[in-house]
Amino acid sequence: MKQNRRFYVPYLLALIGLSAAFYVMAALVFDPGVQQLRGANYVQVMMGMGMFIAGVFSAILLLYINSFLMKQRKKELGLYNILGMGKGNIALLQCWESLYTALIGIVGGILCGIVLHALATALLTRLLRFAIPFSAGLSLPAAALTAVLFGALLALALLLNLGRVRMVSPIQLLRGGQVGEREPKTRRLTALIGAVCLGAGYAIAITTTDPMAAIAFYFLAVLLVIVGTYCLFTAGSIALLKALRKSKRFYYQTSHFIGVSGMLYRMKRNAVGLANICILSTMVMVMISGTLSLYLGTGEIIDTQYPADFQIEVRYGENQEEPFHPQAVVALAENFVQEQEIAIQSIRTLQYLPLTATAEEGGFRIGVNGERNERRSLYLLTAEDYVSLTGNAAPALEAGQAAVCGGLPQGMGSNLTIRGTAYGENEAGAIVMQQVETPLELQIVQTLSALPYFTDTFDTYETVCLLLPDRETLSTFYQLQHSVLEEVAANYRFMIFMDLDCTQEQALELETAWYDYNRGESAYEGTGSWDYLSVSTRARMEVDGYSMAGGFLFLGILLGVIFLLATVLIIYYKQVSEGYEDQGRFEIMRKVGLDEGQVRASIRSQILTVFFLPIAAAAIHILFDFNLVVQLLTLFSIRGVLTTVLCTLGTLLVFCLVYGIVYLLTARTYYKIVK
Repeated sequence: MKQNRRFYVPYLLALIGLSAAFYVMAALVFDPGVQQLRGANYVQVMMGMGMFIAGVFSAILLLYINSFLMKQRKKELGLYNILGMGKGNIALLQCWESLYTALIGIVGGILCGIVLHALATALLTRLLRFAIPFSAGLSLPAAALTAVLFGALLALALLLNLGRVRMVSPIQLLRGGQVGEREPKTRRLTALIGAVCLGAGYAIAITTTDPMAAIAFYFLAVLLVIVGTYCLFTAGSIALLKALRKSKRFYYQTSHFIGVSGMLYRMKRNAVGLANICILSTMVMVMISGTLSLYLGTGEIIDTQYPADFQIEVRYGENQEEPFHPQAVVALAENFVQEQEIAIQSIRTLQYLPLTATAEEGGFRIGVNGERNERRSLYLLTAEDYVSLTGNAAPALEAGQAAVCGGLPQGMGSNLTIRGTAYGENEAGAIVMQQVETPLELQIVQTLSALPYFTDTFDTYETVCLLLPDRETLSTFYQLQHSVLEEVAANYRFMIFMDLDCTQEQALELETAWYDYNRGESAYEGTGSWDYLSVSTRARMEVDGYSMAGGFLFLGILLGVIFLLATVLIIYYKQVSEGYEDQGRFEIMRKVGLDEGQVRASIRSQILTVFFLPIAAAAIHILFDFNLVVQLLTLFSIRGVLTTVLCTLGTLLVFCLVYGIVYLLTARTYYKIVK
């Protein structure tokens, strides 16, 4: 192991890193303190998912590295066999090596995991934005699970190695590390399949505009892109290299000749490694940029949907037993907060009517739904409520006029028709869509700034906000949709926003305190009739929102680091392996007149091609995947496309920087070997 430290040190570091990451996630799952925190379910589910993914990926990566180590050591093991050591002795030697590997890798990983656990909990606490009673020190269940998993992986690797040694002769072992690749054939069918799969995956990614469809098609698109990537790297790269070889002007230059010929004869194996690097790089960037967008977007949605510390929502209709009295609820809320000995800084109210409508030429249709992409969440409020919500002056609107906050769907003009539709029968008895009631006409006379409270919502549909002149006009919309939808029609929403002078803990207790305070049949006496009343706090939403988004981001960072580690290791072992294969080739070329400058130029040309082809392909994957990521984020109410763009570009730039550093280090190692 000491003599082969160039191979074993990265292997041991990878084993330590993977087991440490797995230990951290397991420790968070088994930590008894997690059960006491708000949002514990989110954290445990996220870390449970991370444990599974990390476990599966660790198995794949460790077995990949183990196969590389065995290929490099076949000559050494064959020499032992020829010098008198039986296969039983070699098996015993491999058992001791596996034991040393386990002691260094697993024990070292658990020790590193204990240290990283403290850093991870500090990071998680910062991401979740509230104190977490994590336990300090060693987690015995996590350590035991880590030792069992990675011990089993090393035992499996040992069994595979013993099988490899047993099945081959000493001469085959002696020559195993020197077996090269034959010139691969140009597989036009494979290249065609790759192009079709990649094109289909890209087509799905850029044409999907429905968030629900994005869930169904995302993994299909990912699978198609992965298959297309492997096919094109294996078949397309060979076709490209052969085409370059046919170009005499390009091929018969020193650096190009050596690089193209060298890559061509081992491209069957080389291409799979390049495809692995491309896929892993894409996974790292998508995972980190997506979870970062979710985390930052969660903060934006909390700020817009919870503009006050304490909120009350009441849903009521016009056809109640007695009228709803909003001011009575406001007075009740004031008395409640004062009973809690909390100072009120400000109170605002808002009333609006939420509708679900289908966008069509010239306006909206309420009732029979159209295609999902045509549906809109329509929010209607009066000029008086606009002033209460924003503090800005409202436009002067006359009967039949309206103002739009933000904008209308593409293709709509200034005159809108809102009609109700339902299914009925025509004279022939066929089911047809019929108009209900008289359509409502509105003329859009002004466009105002978008209201984040109505644009950045939890709806999965695009939103449209219309400002009406008075409550009488608002009532006509209420009656229209009730005549169409009847018992499933939406009711008015009355909101109370209260800014308080209180701590986060006091705010979190307000929801429970409200229902304790307002028990009994007479609790809401004097408020009139209403269908539904709920209270919420911004502090509670921050706990729930950041528990989910922070858990996703923490998991994305942790798994991103694991995938990045795998990418670096694959690149390193690939370069070392090719360095030893090219060592004899460059030595011969030096003897026939190749000077040191030409050697360096040839190495630079070959390594640049090998290195930057995967990252270029990964960047293209990210570009086409962007639309699907945006659609998936919409399901979490994240609509800030600019935030997602910046997160994606930032992640790509940082990854390229890290990738460039890896290039410099591995290129240096490769050159030292061939020198």
